[in-house]
Parts: sequence; C-alpha cells; structure tokens
Amino acid sequence: MLQRINELFATSNDVKTHRISNGSLILEVAYIATLVEENKLYDAIFVPFSRELKPFADVVRSDPSFKPVEDPAIWTDLMLRGYVLLKVEQSYFCYFAAKVIRNTSPQTSVESSIEGPQIALSEDLSDSANIIRARYATPDLQVEEYTVGYLSKTQVLMMFDQRKADPKVLSLARAKLRGIQTDILSATGELAKALNDNRKRLFPMELITERVDRVSRGLANGKVIIMMQGSMFAIILPITFFDLMVATEDRYENYWMSILLLSLRFCALLLTTTLPALYIAIVSYNPELFRVQLAFSIAGSRAAVPYPSFVEVFIMLFMIEMLVEASVRLPKYIGSTATTVGGLILGQAAQQAGLVSSIMIIVTSVMAISNFVIPVYSLSLSVRFIKYPLILLAIFFGLPGVACGLFYFVIYLCSQRSFGRPYFRLILPGDLKHADIGEAKHE
Repeated sequence: MLQRINELFATSNDVKTHRISNGSLILEVAYIATLVEENKLYDAIFVPFSRELKPFADVVRSDPSFKPVEDPAIWTDLMLRGYVLLKVEQSYFCYFAAKVIRNTSPQTSVESSIEGPQIALSEDLSDSANIIRARYATPDLQVEEYTVGYLSKTQVLMMFDQRKADPKVLSLARAKLRGIQTDILSATGELAKALNDNRKRLFPMELITERVDRVSRGLANGKVIIMMQGSMFAIILPITFFDLMVATEDRYENYWMSILLLSLRFCALLLTTTLPALYIAIVSYNPELFRVQLAFSIAGSRAAVPYPSFVEVFIMLFMIEMLVEASVRLPKYIGSTATTVGGLILGQAAQQAGLVSSIMIIVTSVMAISNFVIPVYSLSLSVRFIKYPLILLAIFFGLPGVACGLFYFVIYLCSQRSFGRPYFRLILPGDLKHADIGEAKHE
C-alpha cells in the first residue's frame, strides 16, 4: 500500500507514510498531514497500537469508525477528503480524521434581525446540519449528499421534508446537482448559477440566506435546501418573487406592522425602478403634469445646467454606482465613513458647479435609499439594472415608453419559472404575517 501511495503522491511533501510494529503486528499508515487532525490520529491509532491493551486488529474490526476499503481505486479520494488509510493483516481500512477549519459561533452579518435569532449557518456542513436538525426535529427531514467539482470535490447537502417537498422539484434539483460540470466550486452564489438553466435571467430564481429561521420555515413550507461545504449560506428553492420582498423580521412583528413594512418595500421597489426614468420623461416631455409652481421651481434649478436632463441623470447614477461599489469593497471600518463623506461632497460640489440640479440630487438620493430597502441582496442587484432600460425608453418615448417598459417587465416576470413553479404568483398566502416563504402546493 505504501509503495502505491508514494507513487501517487510522489512530489507531495505533506503526504506521510509510516510502517510501524509493536512486536506482534505490523501496521501501515498513510495520510495527508495538512488535511488530518493529528490529535485524532494519535488517540485513535498510534496510542492504542503502541500500548496494545487490546489486540489492535480486534480494535479496528470492532470499532465502526474504521471502515473497510475494498477498492484501491478510491484510496486517493479518501486521502484527499481527510481519511487515514491503514493496512492491518492484509486488510485495508480508513479512518476519518479530517481537520475542519470553521467559523466558531457564526452570527448573522448580512441579514441582521433585531428580535430574531442571531445564530447563522456554519461554514462546516455538519455544524449547519446540526443547527437545522435542532430546529426541525422530525424524522421526515431527509438529507442527501453530493460531490460537485472535478478538482474541488466540494461536498453538497440537499435537505427537504419528504412529506411536504414537491417530488417534481426534488427530481429536478437532483438532476441539476448531478449534471453540474465545473472544476472548482467556491461559493453558494456559484452553485446557484450552476443550478440555473438560463444564466442570463434578470431576477434571482433561488433565495440565498444565512438565517436558520428562514431555512427551517422553508422546510416547513415544502422548500428544498441546498448547502455546500465552506459556505455559511444556503439556497432555498423554489421561490416566488414575493419571497424576495419579505424579511424574516416581519414574522416577529404584529399584523398591521407587517402589512405596513411590506407595503413600504413595494413602494420603494417602484420608486427605485422608475424615479430616474419618470424624471426624464416629465421634465423633457410632460412638464405640465406638475403644478405650475413646482414646474417653475424645477426649471429654475435646471437653469444653470447646460445639457438635457438625461445627461445629469447618467452623471448622478454613475456617481451612486461608484459609491455603492466602493462601500462593498472597502473595509467595513472605513467604508460607511468614506461613502457618506464622498456622497455629500460629490453631490454638493456637482450642484454648485452646475453639473446637476438640486432636484436631481433629491431624485438620486431617494432612488438609492429605496434600493437599500429591498431585503434580499440579489434582488436589489437586479433592480439596480432594470432602471437603465426604462431610462433609455424615457429618453426616446417619454411616459408611454416608461409604461411600456414596466408592462414588459411584468410580462417577463410572469413568464419565469423557479424549478418548474410559477415565479410571479399574485395569489398571496391568506395570512401575510406568516408569508415569509411562499407555499409549494401540488398542482
């Protein structure tokens, strides 16, 4: 065994092979030192073998932690996943001693909640499965394991409630997981893209979350949960557009407050999508829609601006997009300060220099704040994009162009499917305060 292992890993200095004897038995051991926790190795193998309080061959055969290995072709895969190979009396065994680097006591950082649970999923799959099972303690919870990535061999878990999950969705998810062809799988977002047939879709077809309460609620509503090793985010599928607009915090508030917050988010969605386009359309084509005083006020603020309204819109949108990207890339300790100072200075300086009007600064600020109200990051990214086609339609066609663009997006949403289920269902659950995750009923 050792000769073959040395041939397979000829240039790897971290592959360790030992041939040791305790007087009555010769033991061959092979493992990758950088993948194995040596304390486990000494406690389970070297110490019992050297002390020989009980014949080591009997220990190996009686302890279920030592699994027999029949096929030498899988030796490489086992060692790369943190197993230790042993040869005892012409028989081969493996022992799992992987060293897992994980985030201890994971806390929610992306989807914060005031009253909800603060614990998040872990970067280690066994810990995440433990957290979910503790909150969804039913024998109907099923777990399936897959390996994705020719080189990374990333472990992926699919969890679902076998009584509530849609069999068609399960079959489709299994087929897509088995059909993923990639060398490296690094993040949950990459896995979500691989599960999508059409990667040019505008809107997310899966919900990526780090919250345990959202995952357990999804399981109770018949959703399928997919997690991968090395990421503290889970994929929930199938979803509806309505799921992306609801925050888990809504469940912990009273009914009317939930309705108010939900209405506020839909208003913010409409504002961030259409406000720049409406500004161009009304200022350029239909200023009579404003009251006379407001029309004169806007005309007065634009008196020093030497170009059409759509140019100042593009200038301000360019500044806002740069500030948002800078806030994401900068370290969190200086990101908020840098973007706040940058926004204030840039906005005031641009208005004083006559590059943009003061009304345009108000429009841009409302648009940016409204975008941050959307609770799911992937949806806010999509909404950031779709305002640009509406602006182009407003430049050439005015208000009719904006109306046609909105109608097109509604038709587009209605035509989408999330794992075979309608994406833009307008039939909402009867109890909106319990509408965190959409239903998955059989049709």
